[in-house]
Amino acid sequence: SLCRIFKKTSGNGNIALYLGKRDFVDNVDSVEVVDGVIKVDPANLNGRKVFVYLACAFRYGSEDLDVIGLSFRRDIWVKRVQVYPPVGGNSPNTPMQESLMKKVGDQGYPFSFQMPTDLPCSVSLQPGPNDAGKACGVDFEVKGYVANEPDNADEVIEKKDTCRLMIRKIQFAPTTNKAGPKADITKQFMMTDKPVHLEASLEKETYYHGDPITVNVKINNETSKIVKKIKVSVEQSTSVVLYSSDTYTKPVCTEEFGETINANSTFEKSFQIIPLLSNNKEKRGLAVDGRLKDEDTNLASTTLVSLICQKYVFVQISSCVLVLCSDVTVELPLTLMSPKPAGECIAVHARGNYFLPGGAAYGVGGWGGGCTCARTHTQAPFLKR
Repeated sequence: SLCRIFKKTSGNGNIALYLGKRDFVDNVDSVEVVDGVIKVDPANLNGRKVFVYLACAFRYGSEDLDVIGLSFRRDIWVKRVQVYPPVGGNSPNTPMQESLMKKVGDQGYPFSFQMPTDLPCSVSLQPGPNDAGKACGVDFEVKGYVANEPDNADEVIEKKDTCRLMIRKIQFAPTTNKAGPKADITKQFMMTDKPVHLEASLEKETYYHGDPITVNVKINNETSKIVKKIKVSVEQSTSVVLYSSDTYTKPVCTEEFGETINANSTFEKSFQIIPLLSNNKEKRGLAVDGRLKDEDTNLASTTLVSLICQKYVFVQISSCVLVLCSDVTVELPLTLMSPKPAGECIAVHARGNYFLPGGAAYGVGGWGGGCTCARTHTQAPFLKR
């Protein structure tokens, strides 16, 4: 069967990274192992060693602000291993490493990393129209380098002695979909002795990106006023824990429906809205699913976390639906994610080639991805005097 390979070689050709994929799935209670192989040519190492690290970092400022040694990038988690000369006992190779070793040959040395479950998923904050450089957000990097020590601040590691590949930590929607949430509220207004009762519900708990979100609305207007319209909106909320906890909320979809609910009457109807990134391209700071280059992506997916890890996740996305009726609001949680693709995901060569197990190569293209928070409001009636 076809096996695609991502490869990146150092500037001097002494080392080369090989990965079989660049998407690693977070299943909430466990994360797929990052396993790969690094090819080492020891002829020009001059007694130095070869290390590989996996780093999860959060960039919170553009690269052009990185001046006088001040970097707007913070490492959330870093793990380093020495691969050459080999140290300690060798653990059994994974099937992916066995396949890569057949391609690399005798100069290949396997490595693997187990990411903890409390790390955020890959997410980017959409830059503004005039912003340049790398986007803010969470990214993951596998880097091979030649050095005397694994982490010595005084040692200068030249760029030609390094090779790196960006990867992504992603989540997919649960395979089973539960019944959607329901919420209701009753509110009485000044100058009226009767209340407005608002109830809203979703058909299901999880929606896929690009699918219409159906919001069922019921209104019992016991007042003497007329409800003249209903507003349904979706908001995205991104919680970032840096030095303090901050939550950023941005509307991503708003629809107004010209429905009239007369005094002392009831109303029941379903409304559909579709939050899309294509309608929010100009919104700076909007969270989108992480991407490796310039491929298309979507609004950031809802972050799924276990109760144990909930307070440790560095960047977390959530979704909800709001229904507003003449200052009466109900809020419904919403899970907005991508479906798990059929079959196994296989990756792409970093320089544009596929490799067959036998060693043949042919041209390639493409790649996909994602994770963050959305919030859906349904803003309902305004009373007309």
